[in-house]
Amino acid sequence: MADGTTPTGRPDVATTRARLEALLRLRILVMDGAMGTMVQRHTLDEVAFRGERFAGHAKDLRGNNDLLVLTQPDVITGIHHAYLEAGSDIIETNTFSSTAIAQADYGLESLAYELNVEAARLAMEAAAAWSKRTPERPRFVAGAIGPTNRTLSISPDVNDPTFRACTFEALRTAYAEQVRGLVDGGCDLLLVETIFDTLNAKAALVAIQEVFDERGFELPLMISVTITDRSGRTLSGQTIDAFYVAIAHAQPLSVGINCALGARDMRPYLAELSDIAECYVSSYPNAGLPNAFGEYDEQPDQTGALLRDFADSGFVNILGGCCGTTPDHISAVVRAVDGVAPRPLPSRSAGASRLSGLEVLTVRDDSNFLMVGERTNVTGSARFARLIKSDDFTTATEVAVDQVRGGANLIDVNMDEALLDSEQSMTHFLNLIATEPEVARVPVMIDSSKWSVIEAGLKCVQGKAVVNSISLKEGEADFLDKARTLRRYGAAAVVMAFDETGQADTIERKVSICRRAYTLLTQRAGFDPHDIIFDPNILAIATGLEEHNDYAVNFLEAIGAIKQSCPGVLISGGVSNLSFSFRGNNVVREAIHSAFLYHAIKAGMDMGIVNAGQLEVYDQIPAELLEHVEDVLLNRRPDATDRLLELATTIEQTGPRVVQQDLSWREEGVNERLSHALIKGIDSFIEEDVEEARLASTRALDVIEGPLMAGMTVVGDLFGDGRMFLPQVVKSARVMKQAV
Repeated sequence: MADGTTPTGRPDVATTRARLEALLRLRILVMDGAMGTMVQRHTLDEVAFRGERFAGHAKDLRGNNDLLVLTQPDVITGIHHAYLEAGSDIIETNTFSSTAIAQADYGLESLAYELNVEAARLAMEAAAAWSKRTPERPRFVAGAIGPTNRTLSISPDVNDPTFRACTFEALRTAYAEQVRGLVDGGCDLLLVETIFDTLNAKAALVAIQEVFDERGFELPLMISVTITDRSGRTLSGQTIDAFYVAIAHAQPLSVGINCALGARDMRPYLAELSDIAECYVSSYPNAGLPNAFGEYDEQPDQTGALLRDFADSGFVNILGGCCGTTPDHISAVVRAVDGVAPRPLPSRSAGASRLSGLEVLTVRDDSNFLMVGERTNVTGSARFARLIKSDDFTTATEVAVDQVRGGANLIDVNMDEALLDSEQSMTHFLNLIATEPEVARVPVMIDSSKWSVIEAGLKCVQGKAVVNSISLKEGEADFLDKARTLRRYGAAAVVMAFDETGQADTIERKVSICRRAYTLLTQRAGFDPHDIIFDPNILAIATGLEEHNDYAVNFLEAIGAIKQSCPGVLISGGVSNLSFSFRGNNVVREAIHSAFLYHAIKAGMDMGIVNAGQLEVYDQIPAELLEHVEDVLLNRRPDATDRLLELATTIEQTGPRVVQQDLSWREEGVNERLSHALIKGIDSFIEEDVEEARLASTRALDVIEGPLMAGMTVVGDLFGDGRMFLPQVVKSARVMKQAV
């Protein structure tokens, strides 16, 4: 705490955290306001910014506010005291741009560590003086960590969407240096603020944990995002809930919103964040929006009233001000929220698995089956592999778009090919799809057998990704090391049922390995059970080997046992592995996949890696083929494989499945034709049939409420029963939209 205690060894850390949390339970804490606004009031010129030490520096230094902790320390100390006198419980260090990357613009990158140490020292001395003066109101110092003037998710070159002006590693290194300075200077807590790109924030969070590990203690962490406009998204495109999901692994003391917006415009997004955050919530908005001259007109009493509304609404635990706010604004806020109860810290939710791209994907017990698009995988798609190897990444991106449009909830990206620089290819492709809105909104599954490729992928994804995969194949030490790395990046993990003795094929082995991995992950690696996705191995059936006959049955029966012994986990698998014996015969393969998924979903399978655009509707599989397929899947008779192989020869194909048009349904009445078209996803005749129905009806609305809704009701029933999958529902919805 800011009471003069030496930072050496940091004996104050546990006490500071305890006092902070005790205060947060009692009342709303108030931060300081804008540093830049107050610096501008001093109208410092170039000479003042330089001071004696930098009088001969080669570059202009006016505007480098962080340098003032060295050249004009009395100015910065005076600003701290003004905010503390106004009633601030927490003041920030003057280090918003004190990274080597940001200071490089002034040619002062070598000063980064010194700037942070000195800024922390000045703030701590001021806070200690006020803690002594008002012991009933202890004061704290937050080390301010700004976003830098670089972005990891957006290209600054309009002609090259894959270009990045900075790398994740460079940013992580710069942040680590800053954090060391703030910690060594004695800060009570750290504040990663004004986040406009979540990938930048992830680099900061990785760096922070790195320094905590070095020093052997952890400081409380505050995280604050910037919603850039009324779209409710960050500059890099994330929604507020997608942002929270991406950083929640850091277990912050608080999460909040600051800058860009005034309190009026910030309110709906703060309400949303308050509703989902499992930690304390902060808000420090600008003093309204800037006027035509870039100045802020919102008066202190207006700010106080607006933030009182936040408090009365139960949104917040910590309030303060950003651009345009002054000690007068902070004093008004202190008076306005005095006596208002803070937002109660919510009890931990029952739990759900949450992933994110630009938007959130939530998986609950009652969620529908999730499709992981498999075609952006060089080992599983000949077309995608050809495009990547020929350096046609633009067309390869269209494959990802097609997967999402076909119903994929996530996309699996794999670059494991001997002739590729897999790390570079993974980085290039992920940077490219980050600019494709349809794809970027869904989470990414980073898939590789090479750990270096997985880490390269994690450094490109701002959302909460899934890594495919880790296992106990190389032993517990390797498994735990990789698991802890994934947790540091905030990723969920696919965990294969594979240990030191090999791949699990029996029910007993599948359950035993998963239970062992679960214990290690939750008790020693700090994993949330909801971030664990077990893959109990979908293995090829109908191979002709008797010992393979129960592979599908073993997977199905293992699902429930794993979920019972490992609460909170999800179950996934690579579905196309199952039908490897029938490669080249797409009709049989699709029937196997659809029938298997029908049974697996009922058994509790949550997601699967599939070709989202090519799944047969279970009820549309010809009866004879379905019987033969299920005989094999469920191992219902000893000659099941031979019978299916024999049947397959009568429907054998070597290319993509060609659907023979059966137009007999066109002979039915118009209402029946409309329902049929919706259920089957056929748009060829929809406009003429709708027009025929409209002419025969008293009202156009009768067509919508009658045959069209009847058809969609059947679609909903089939989907709910697991007999139709999301891609087919999407097709039906498109036909419905065209009809209406």
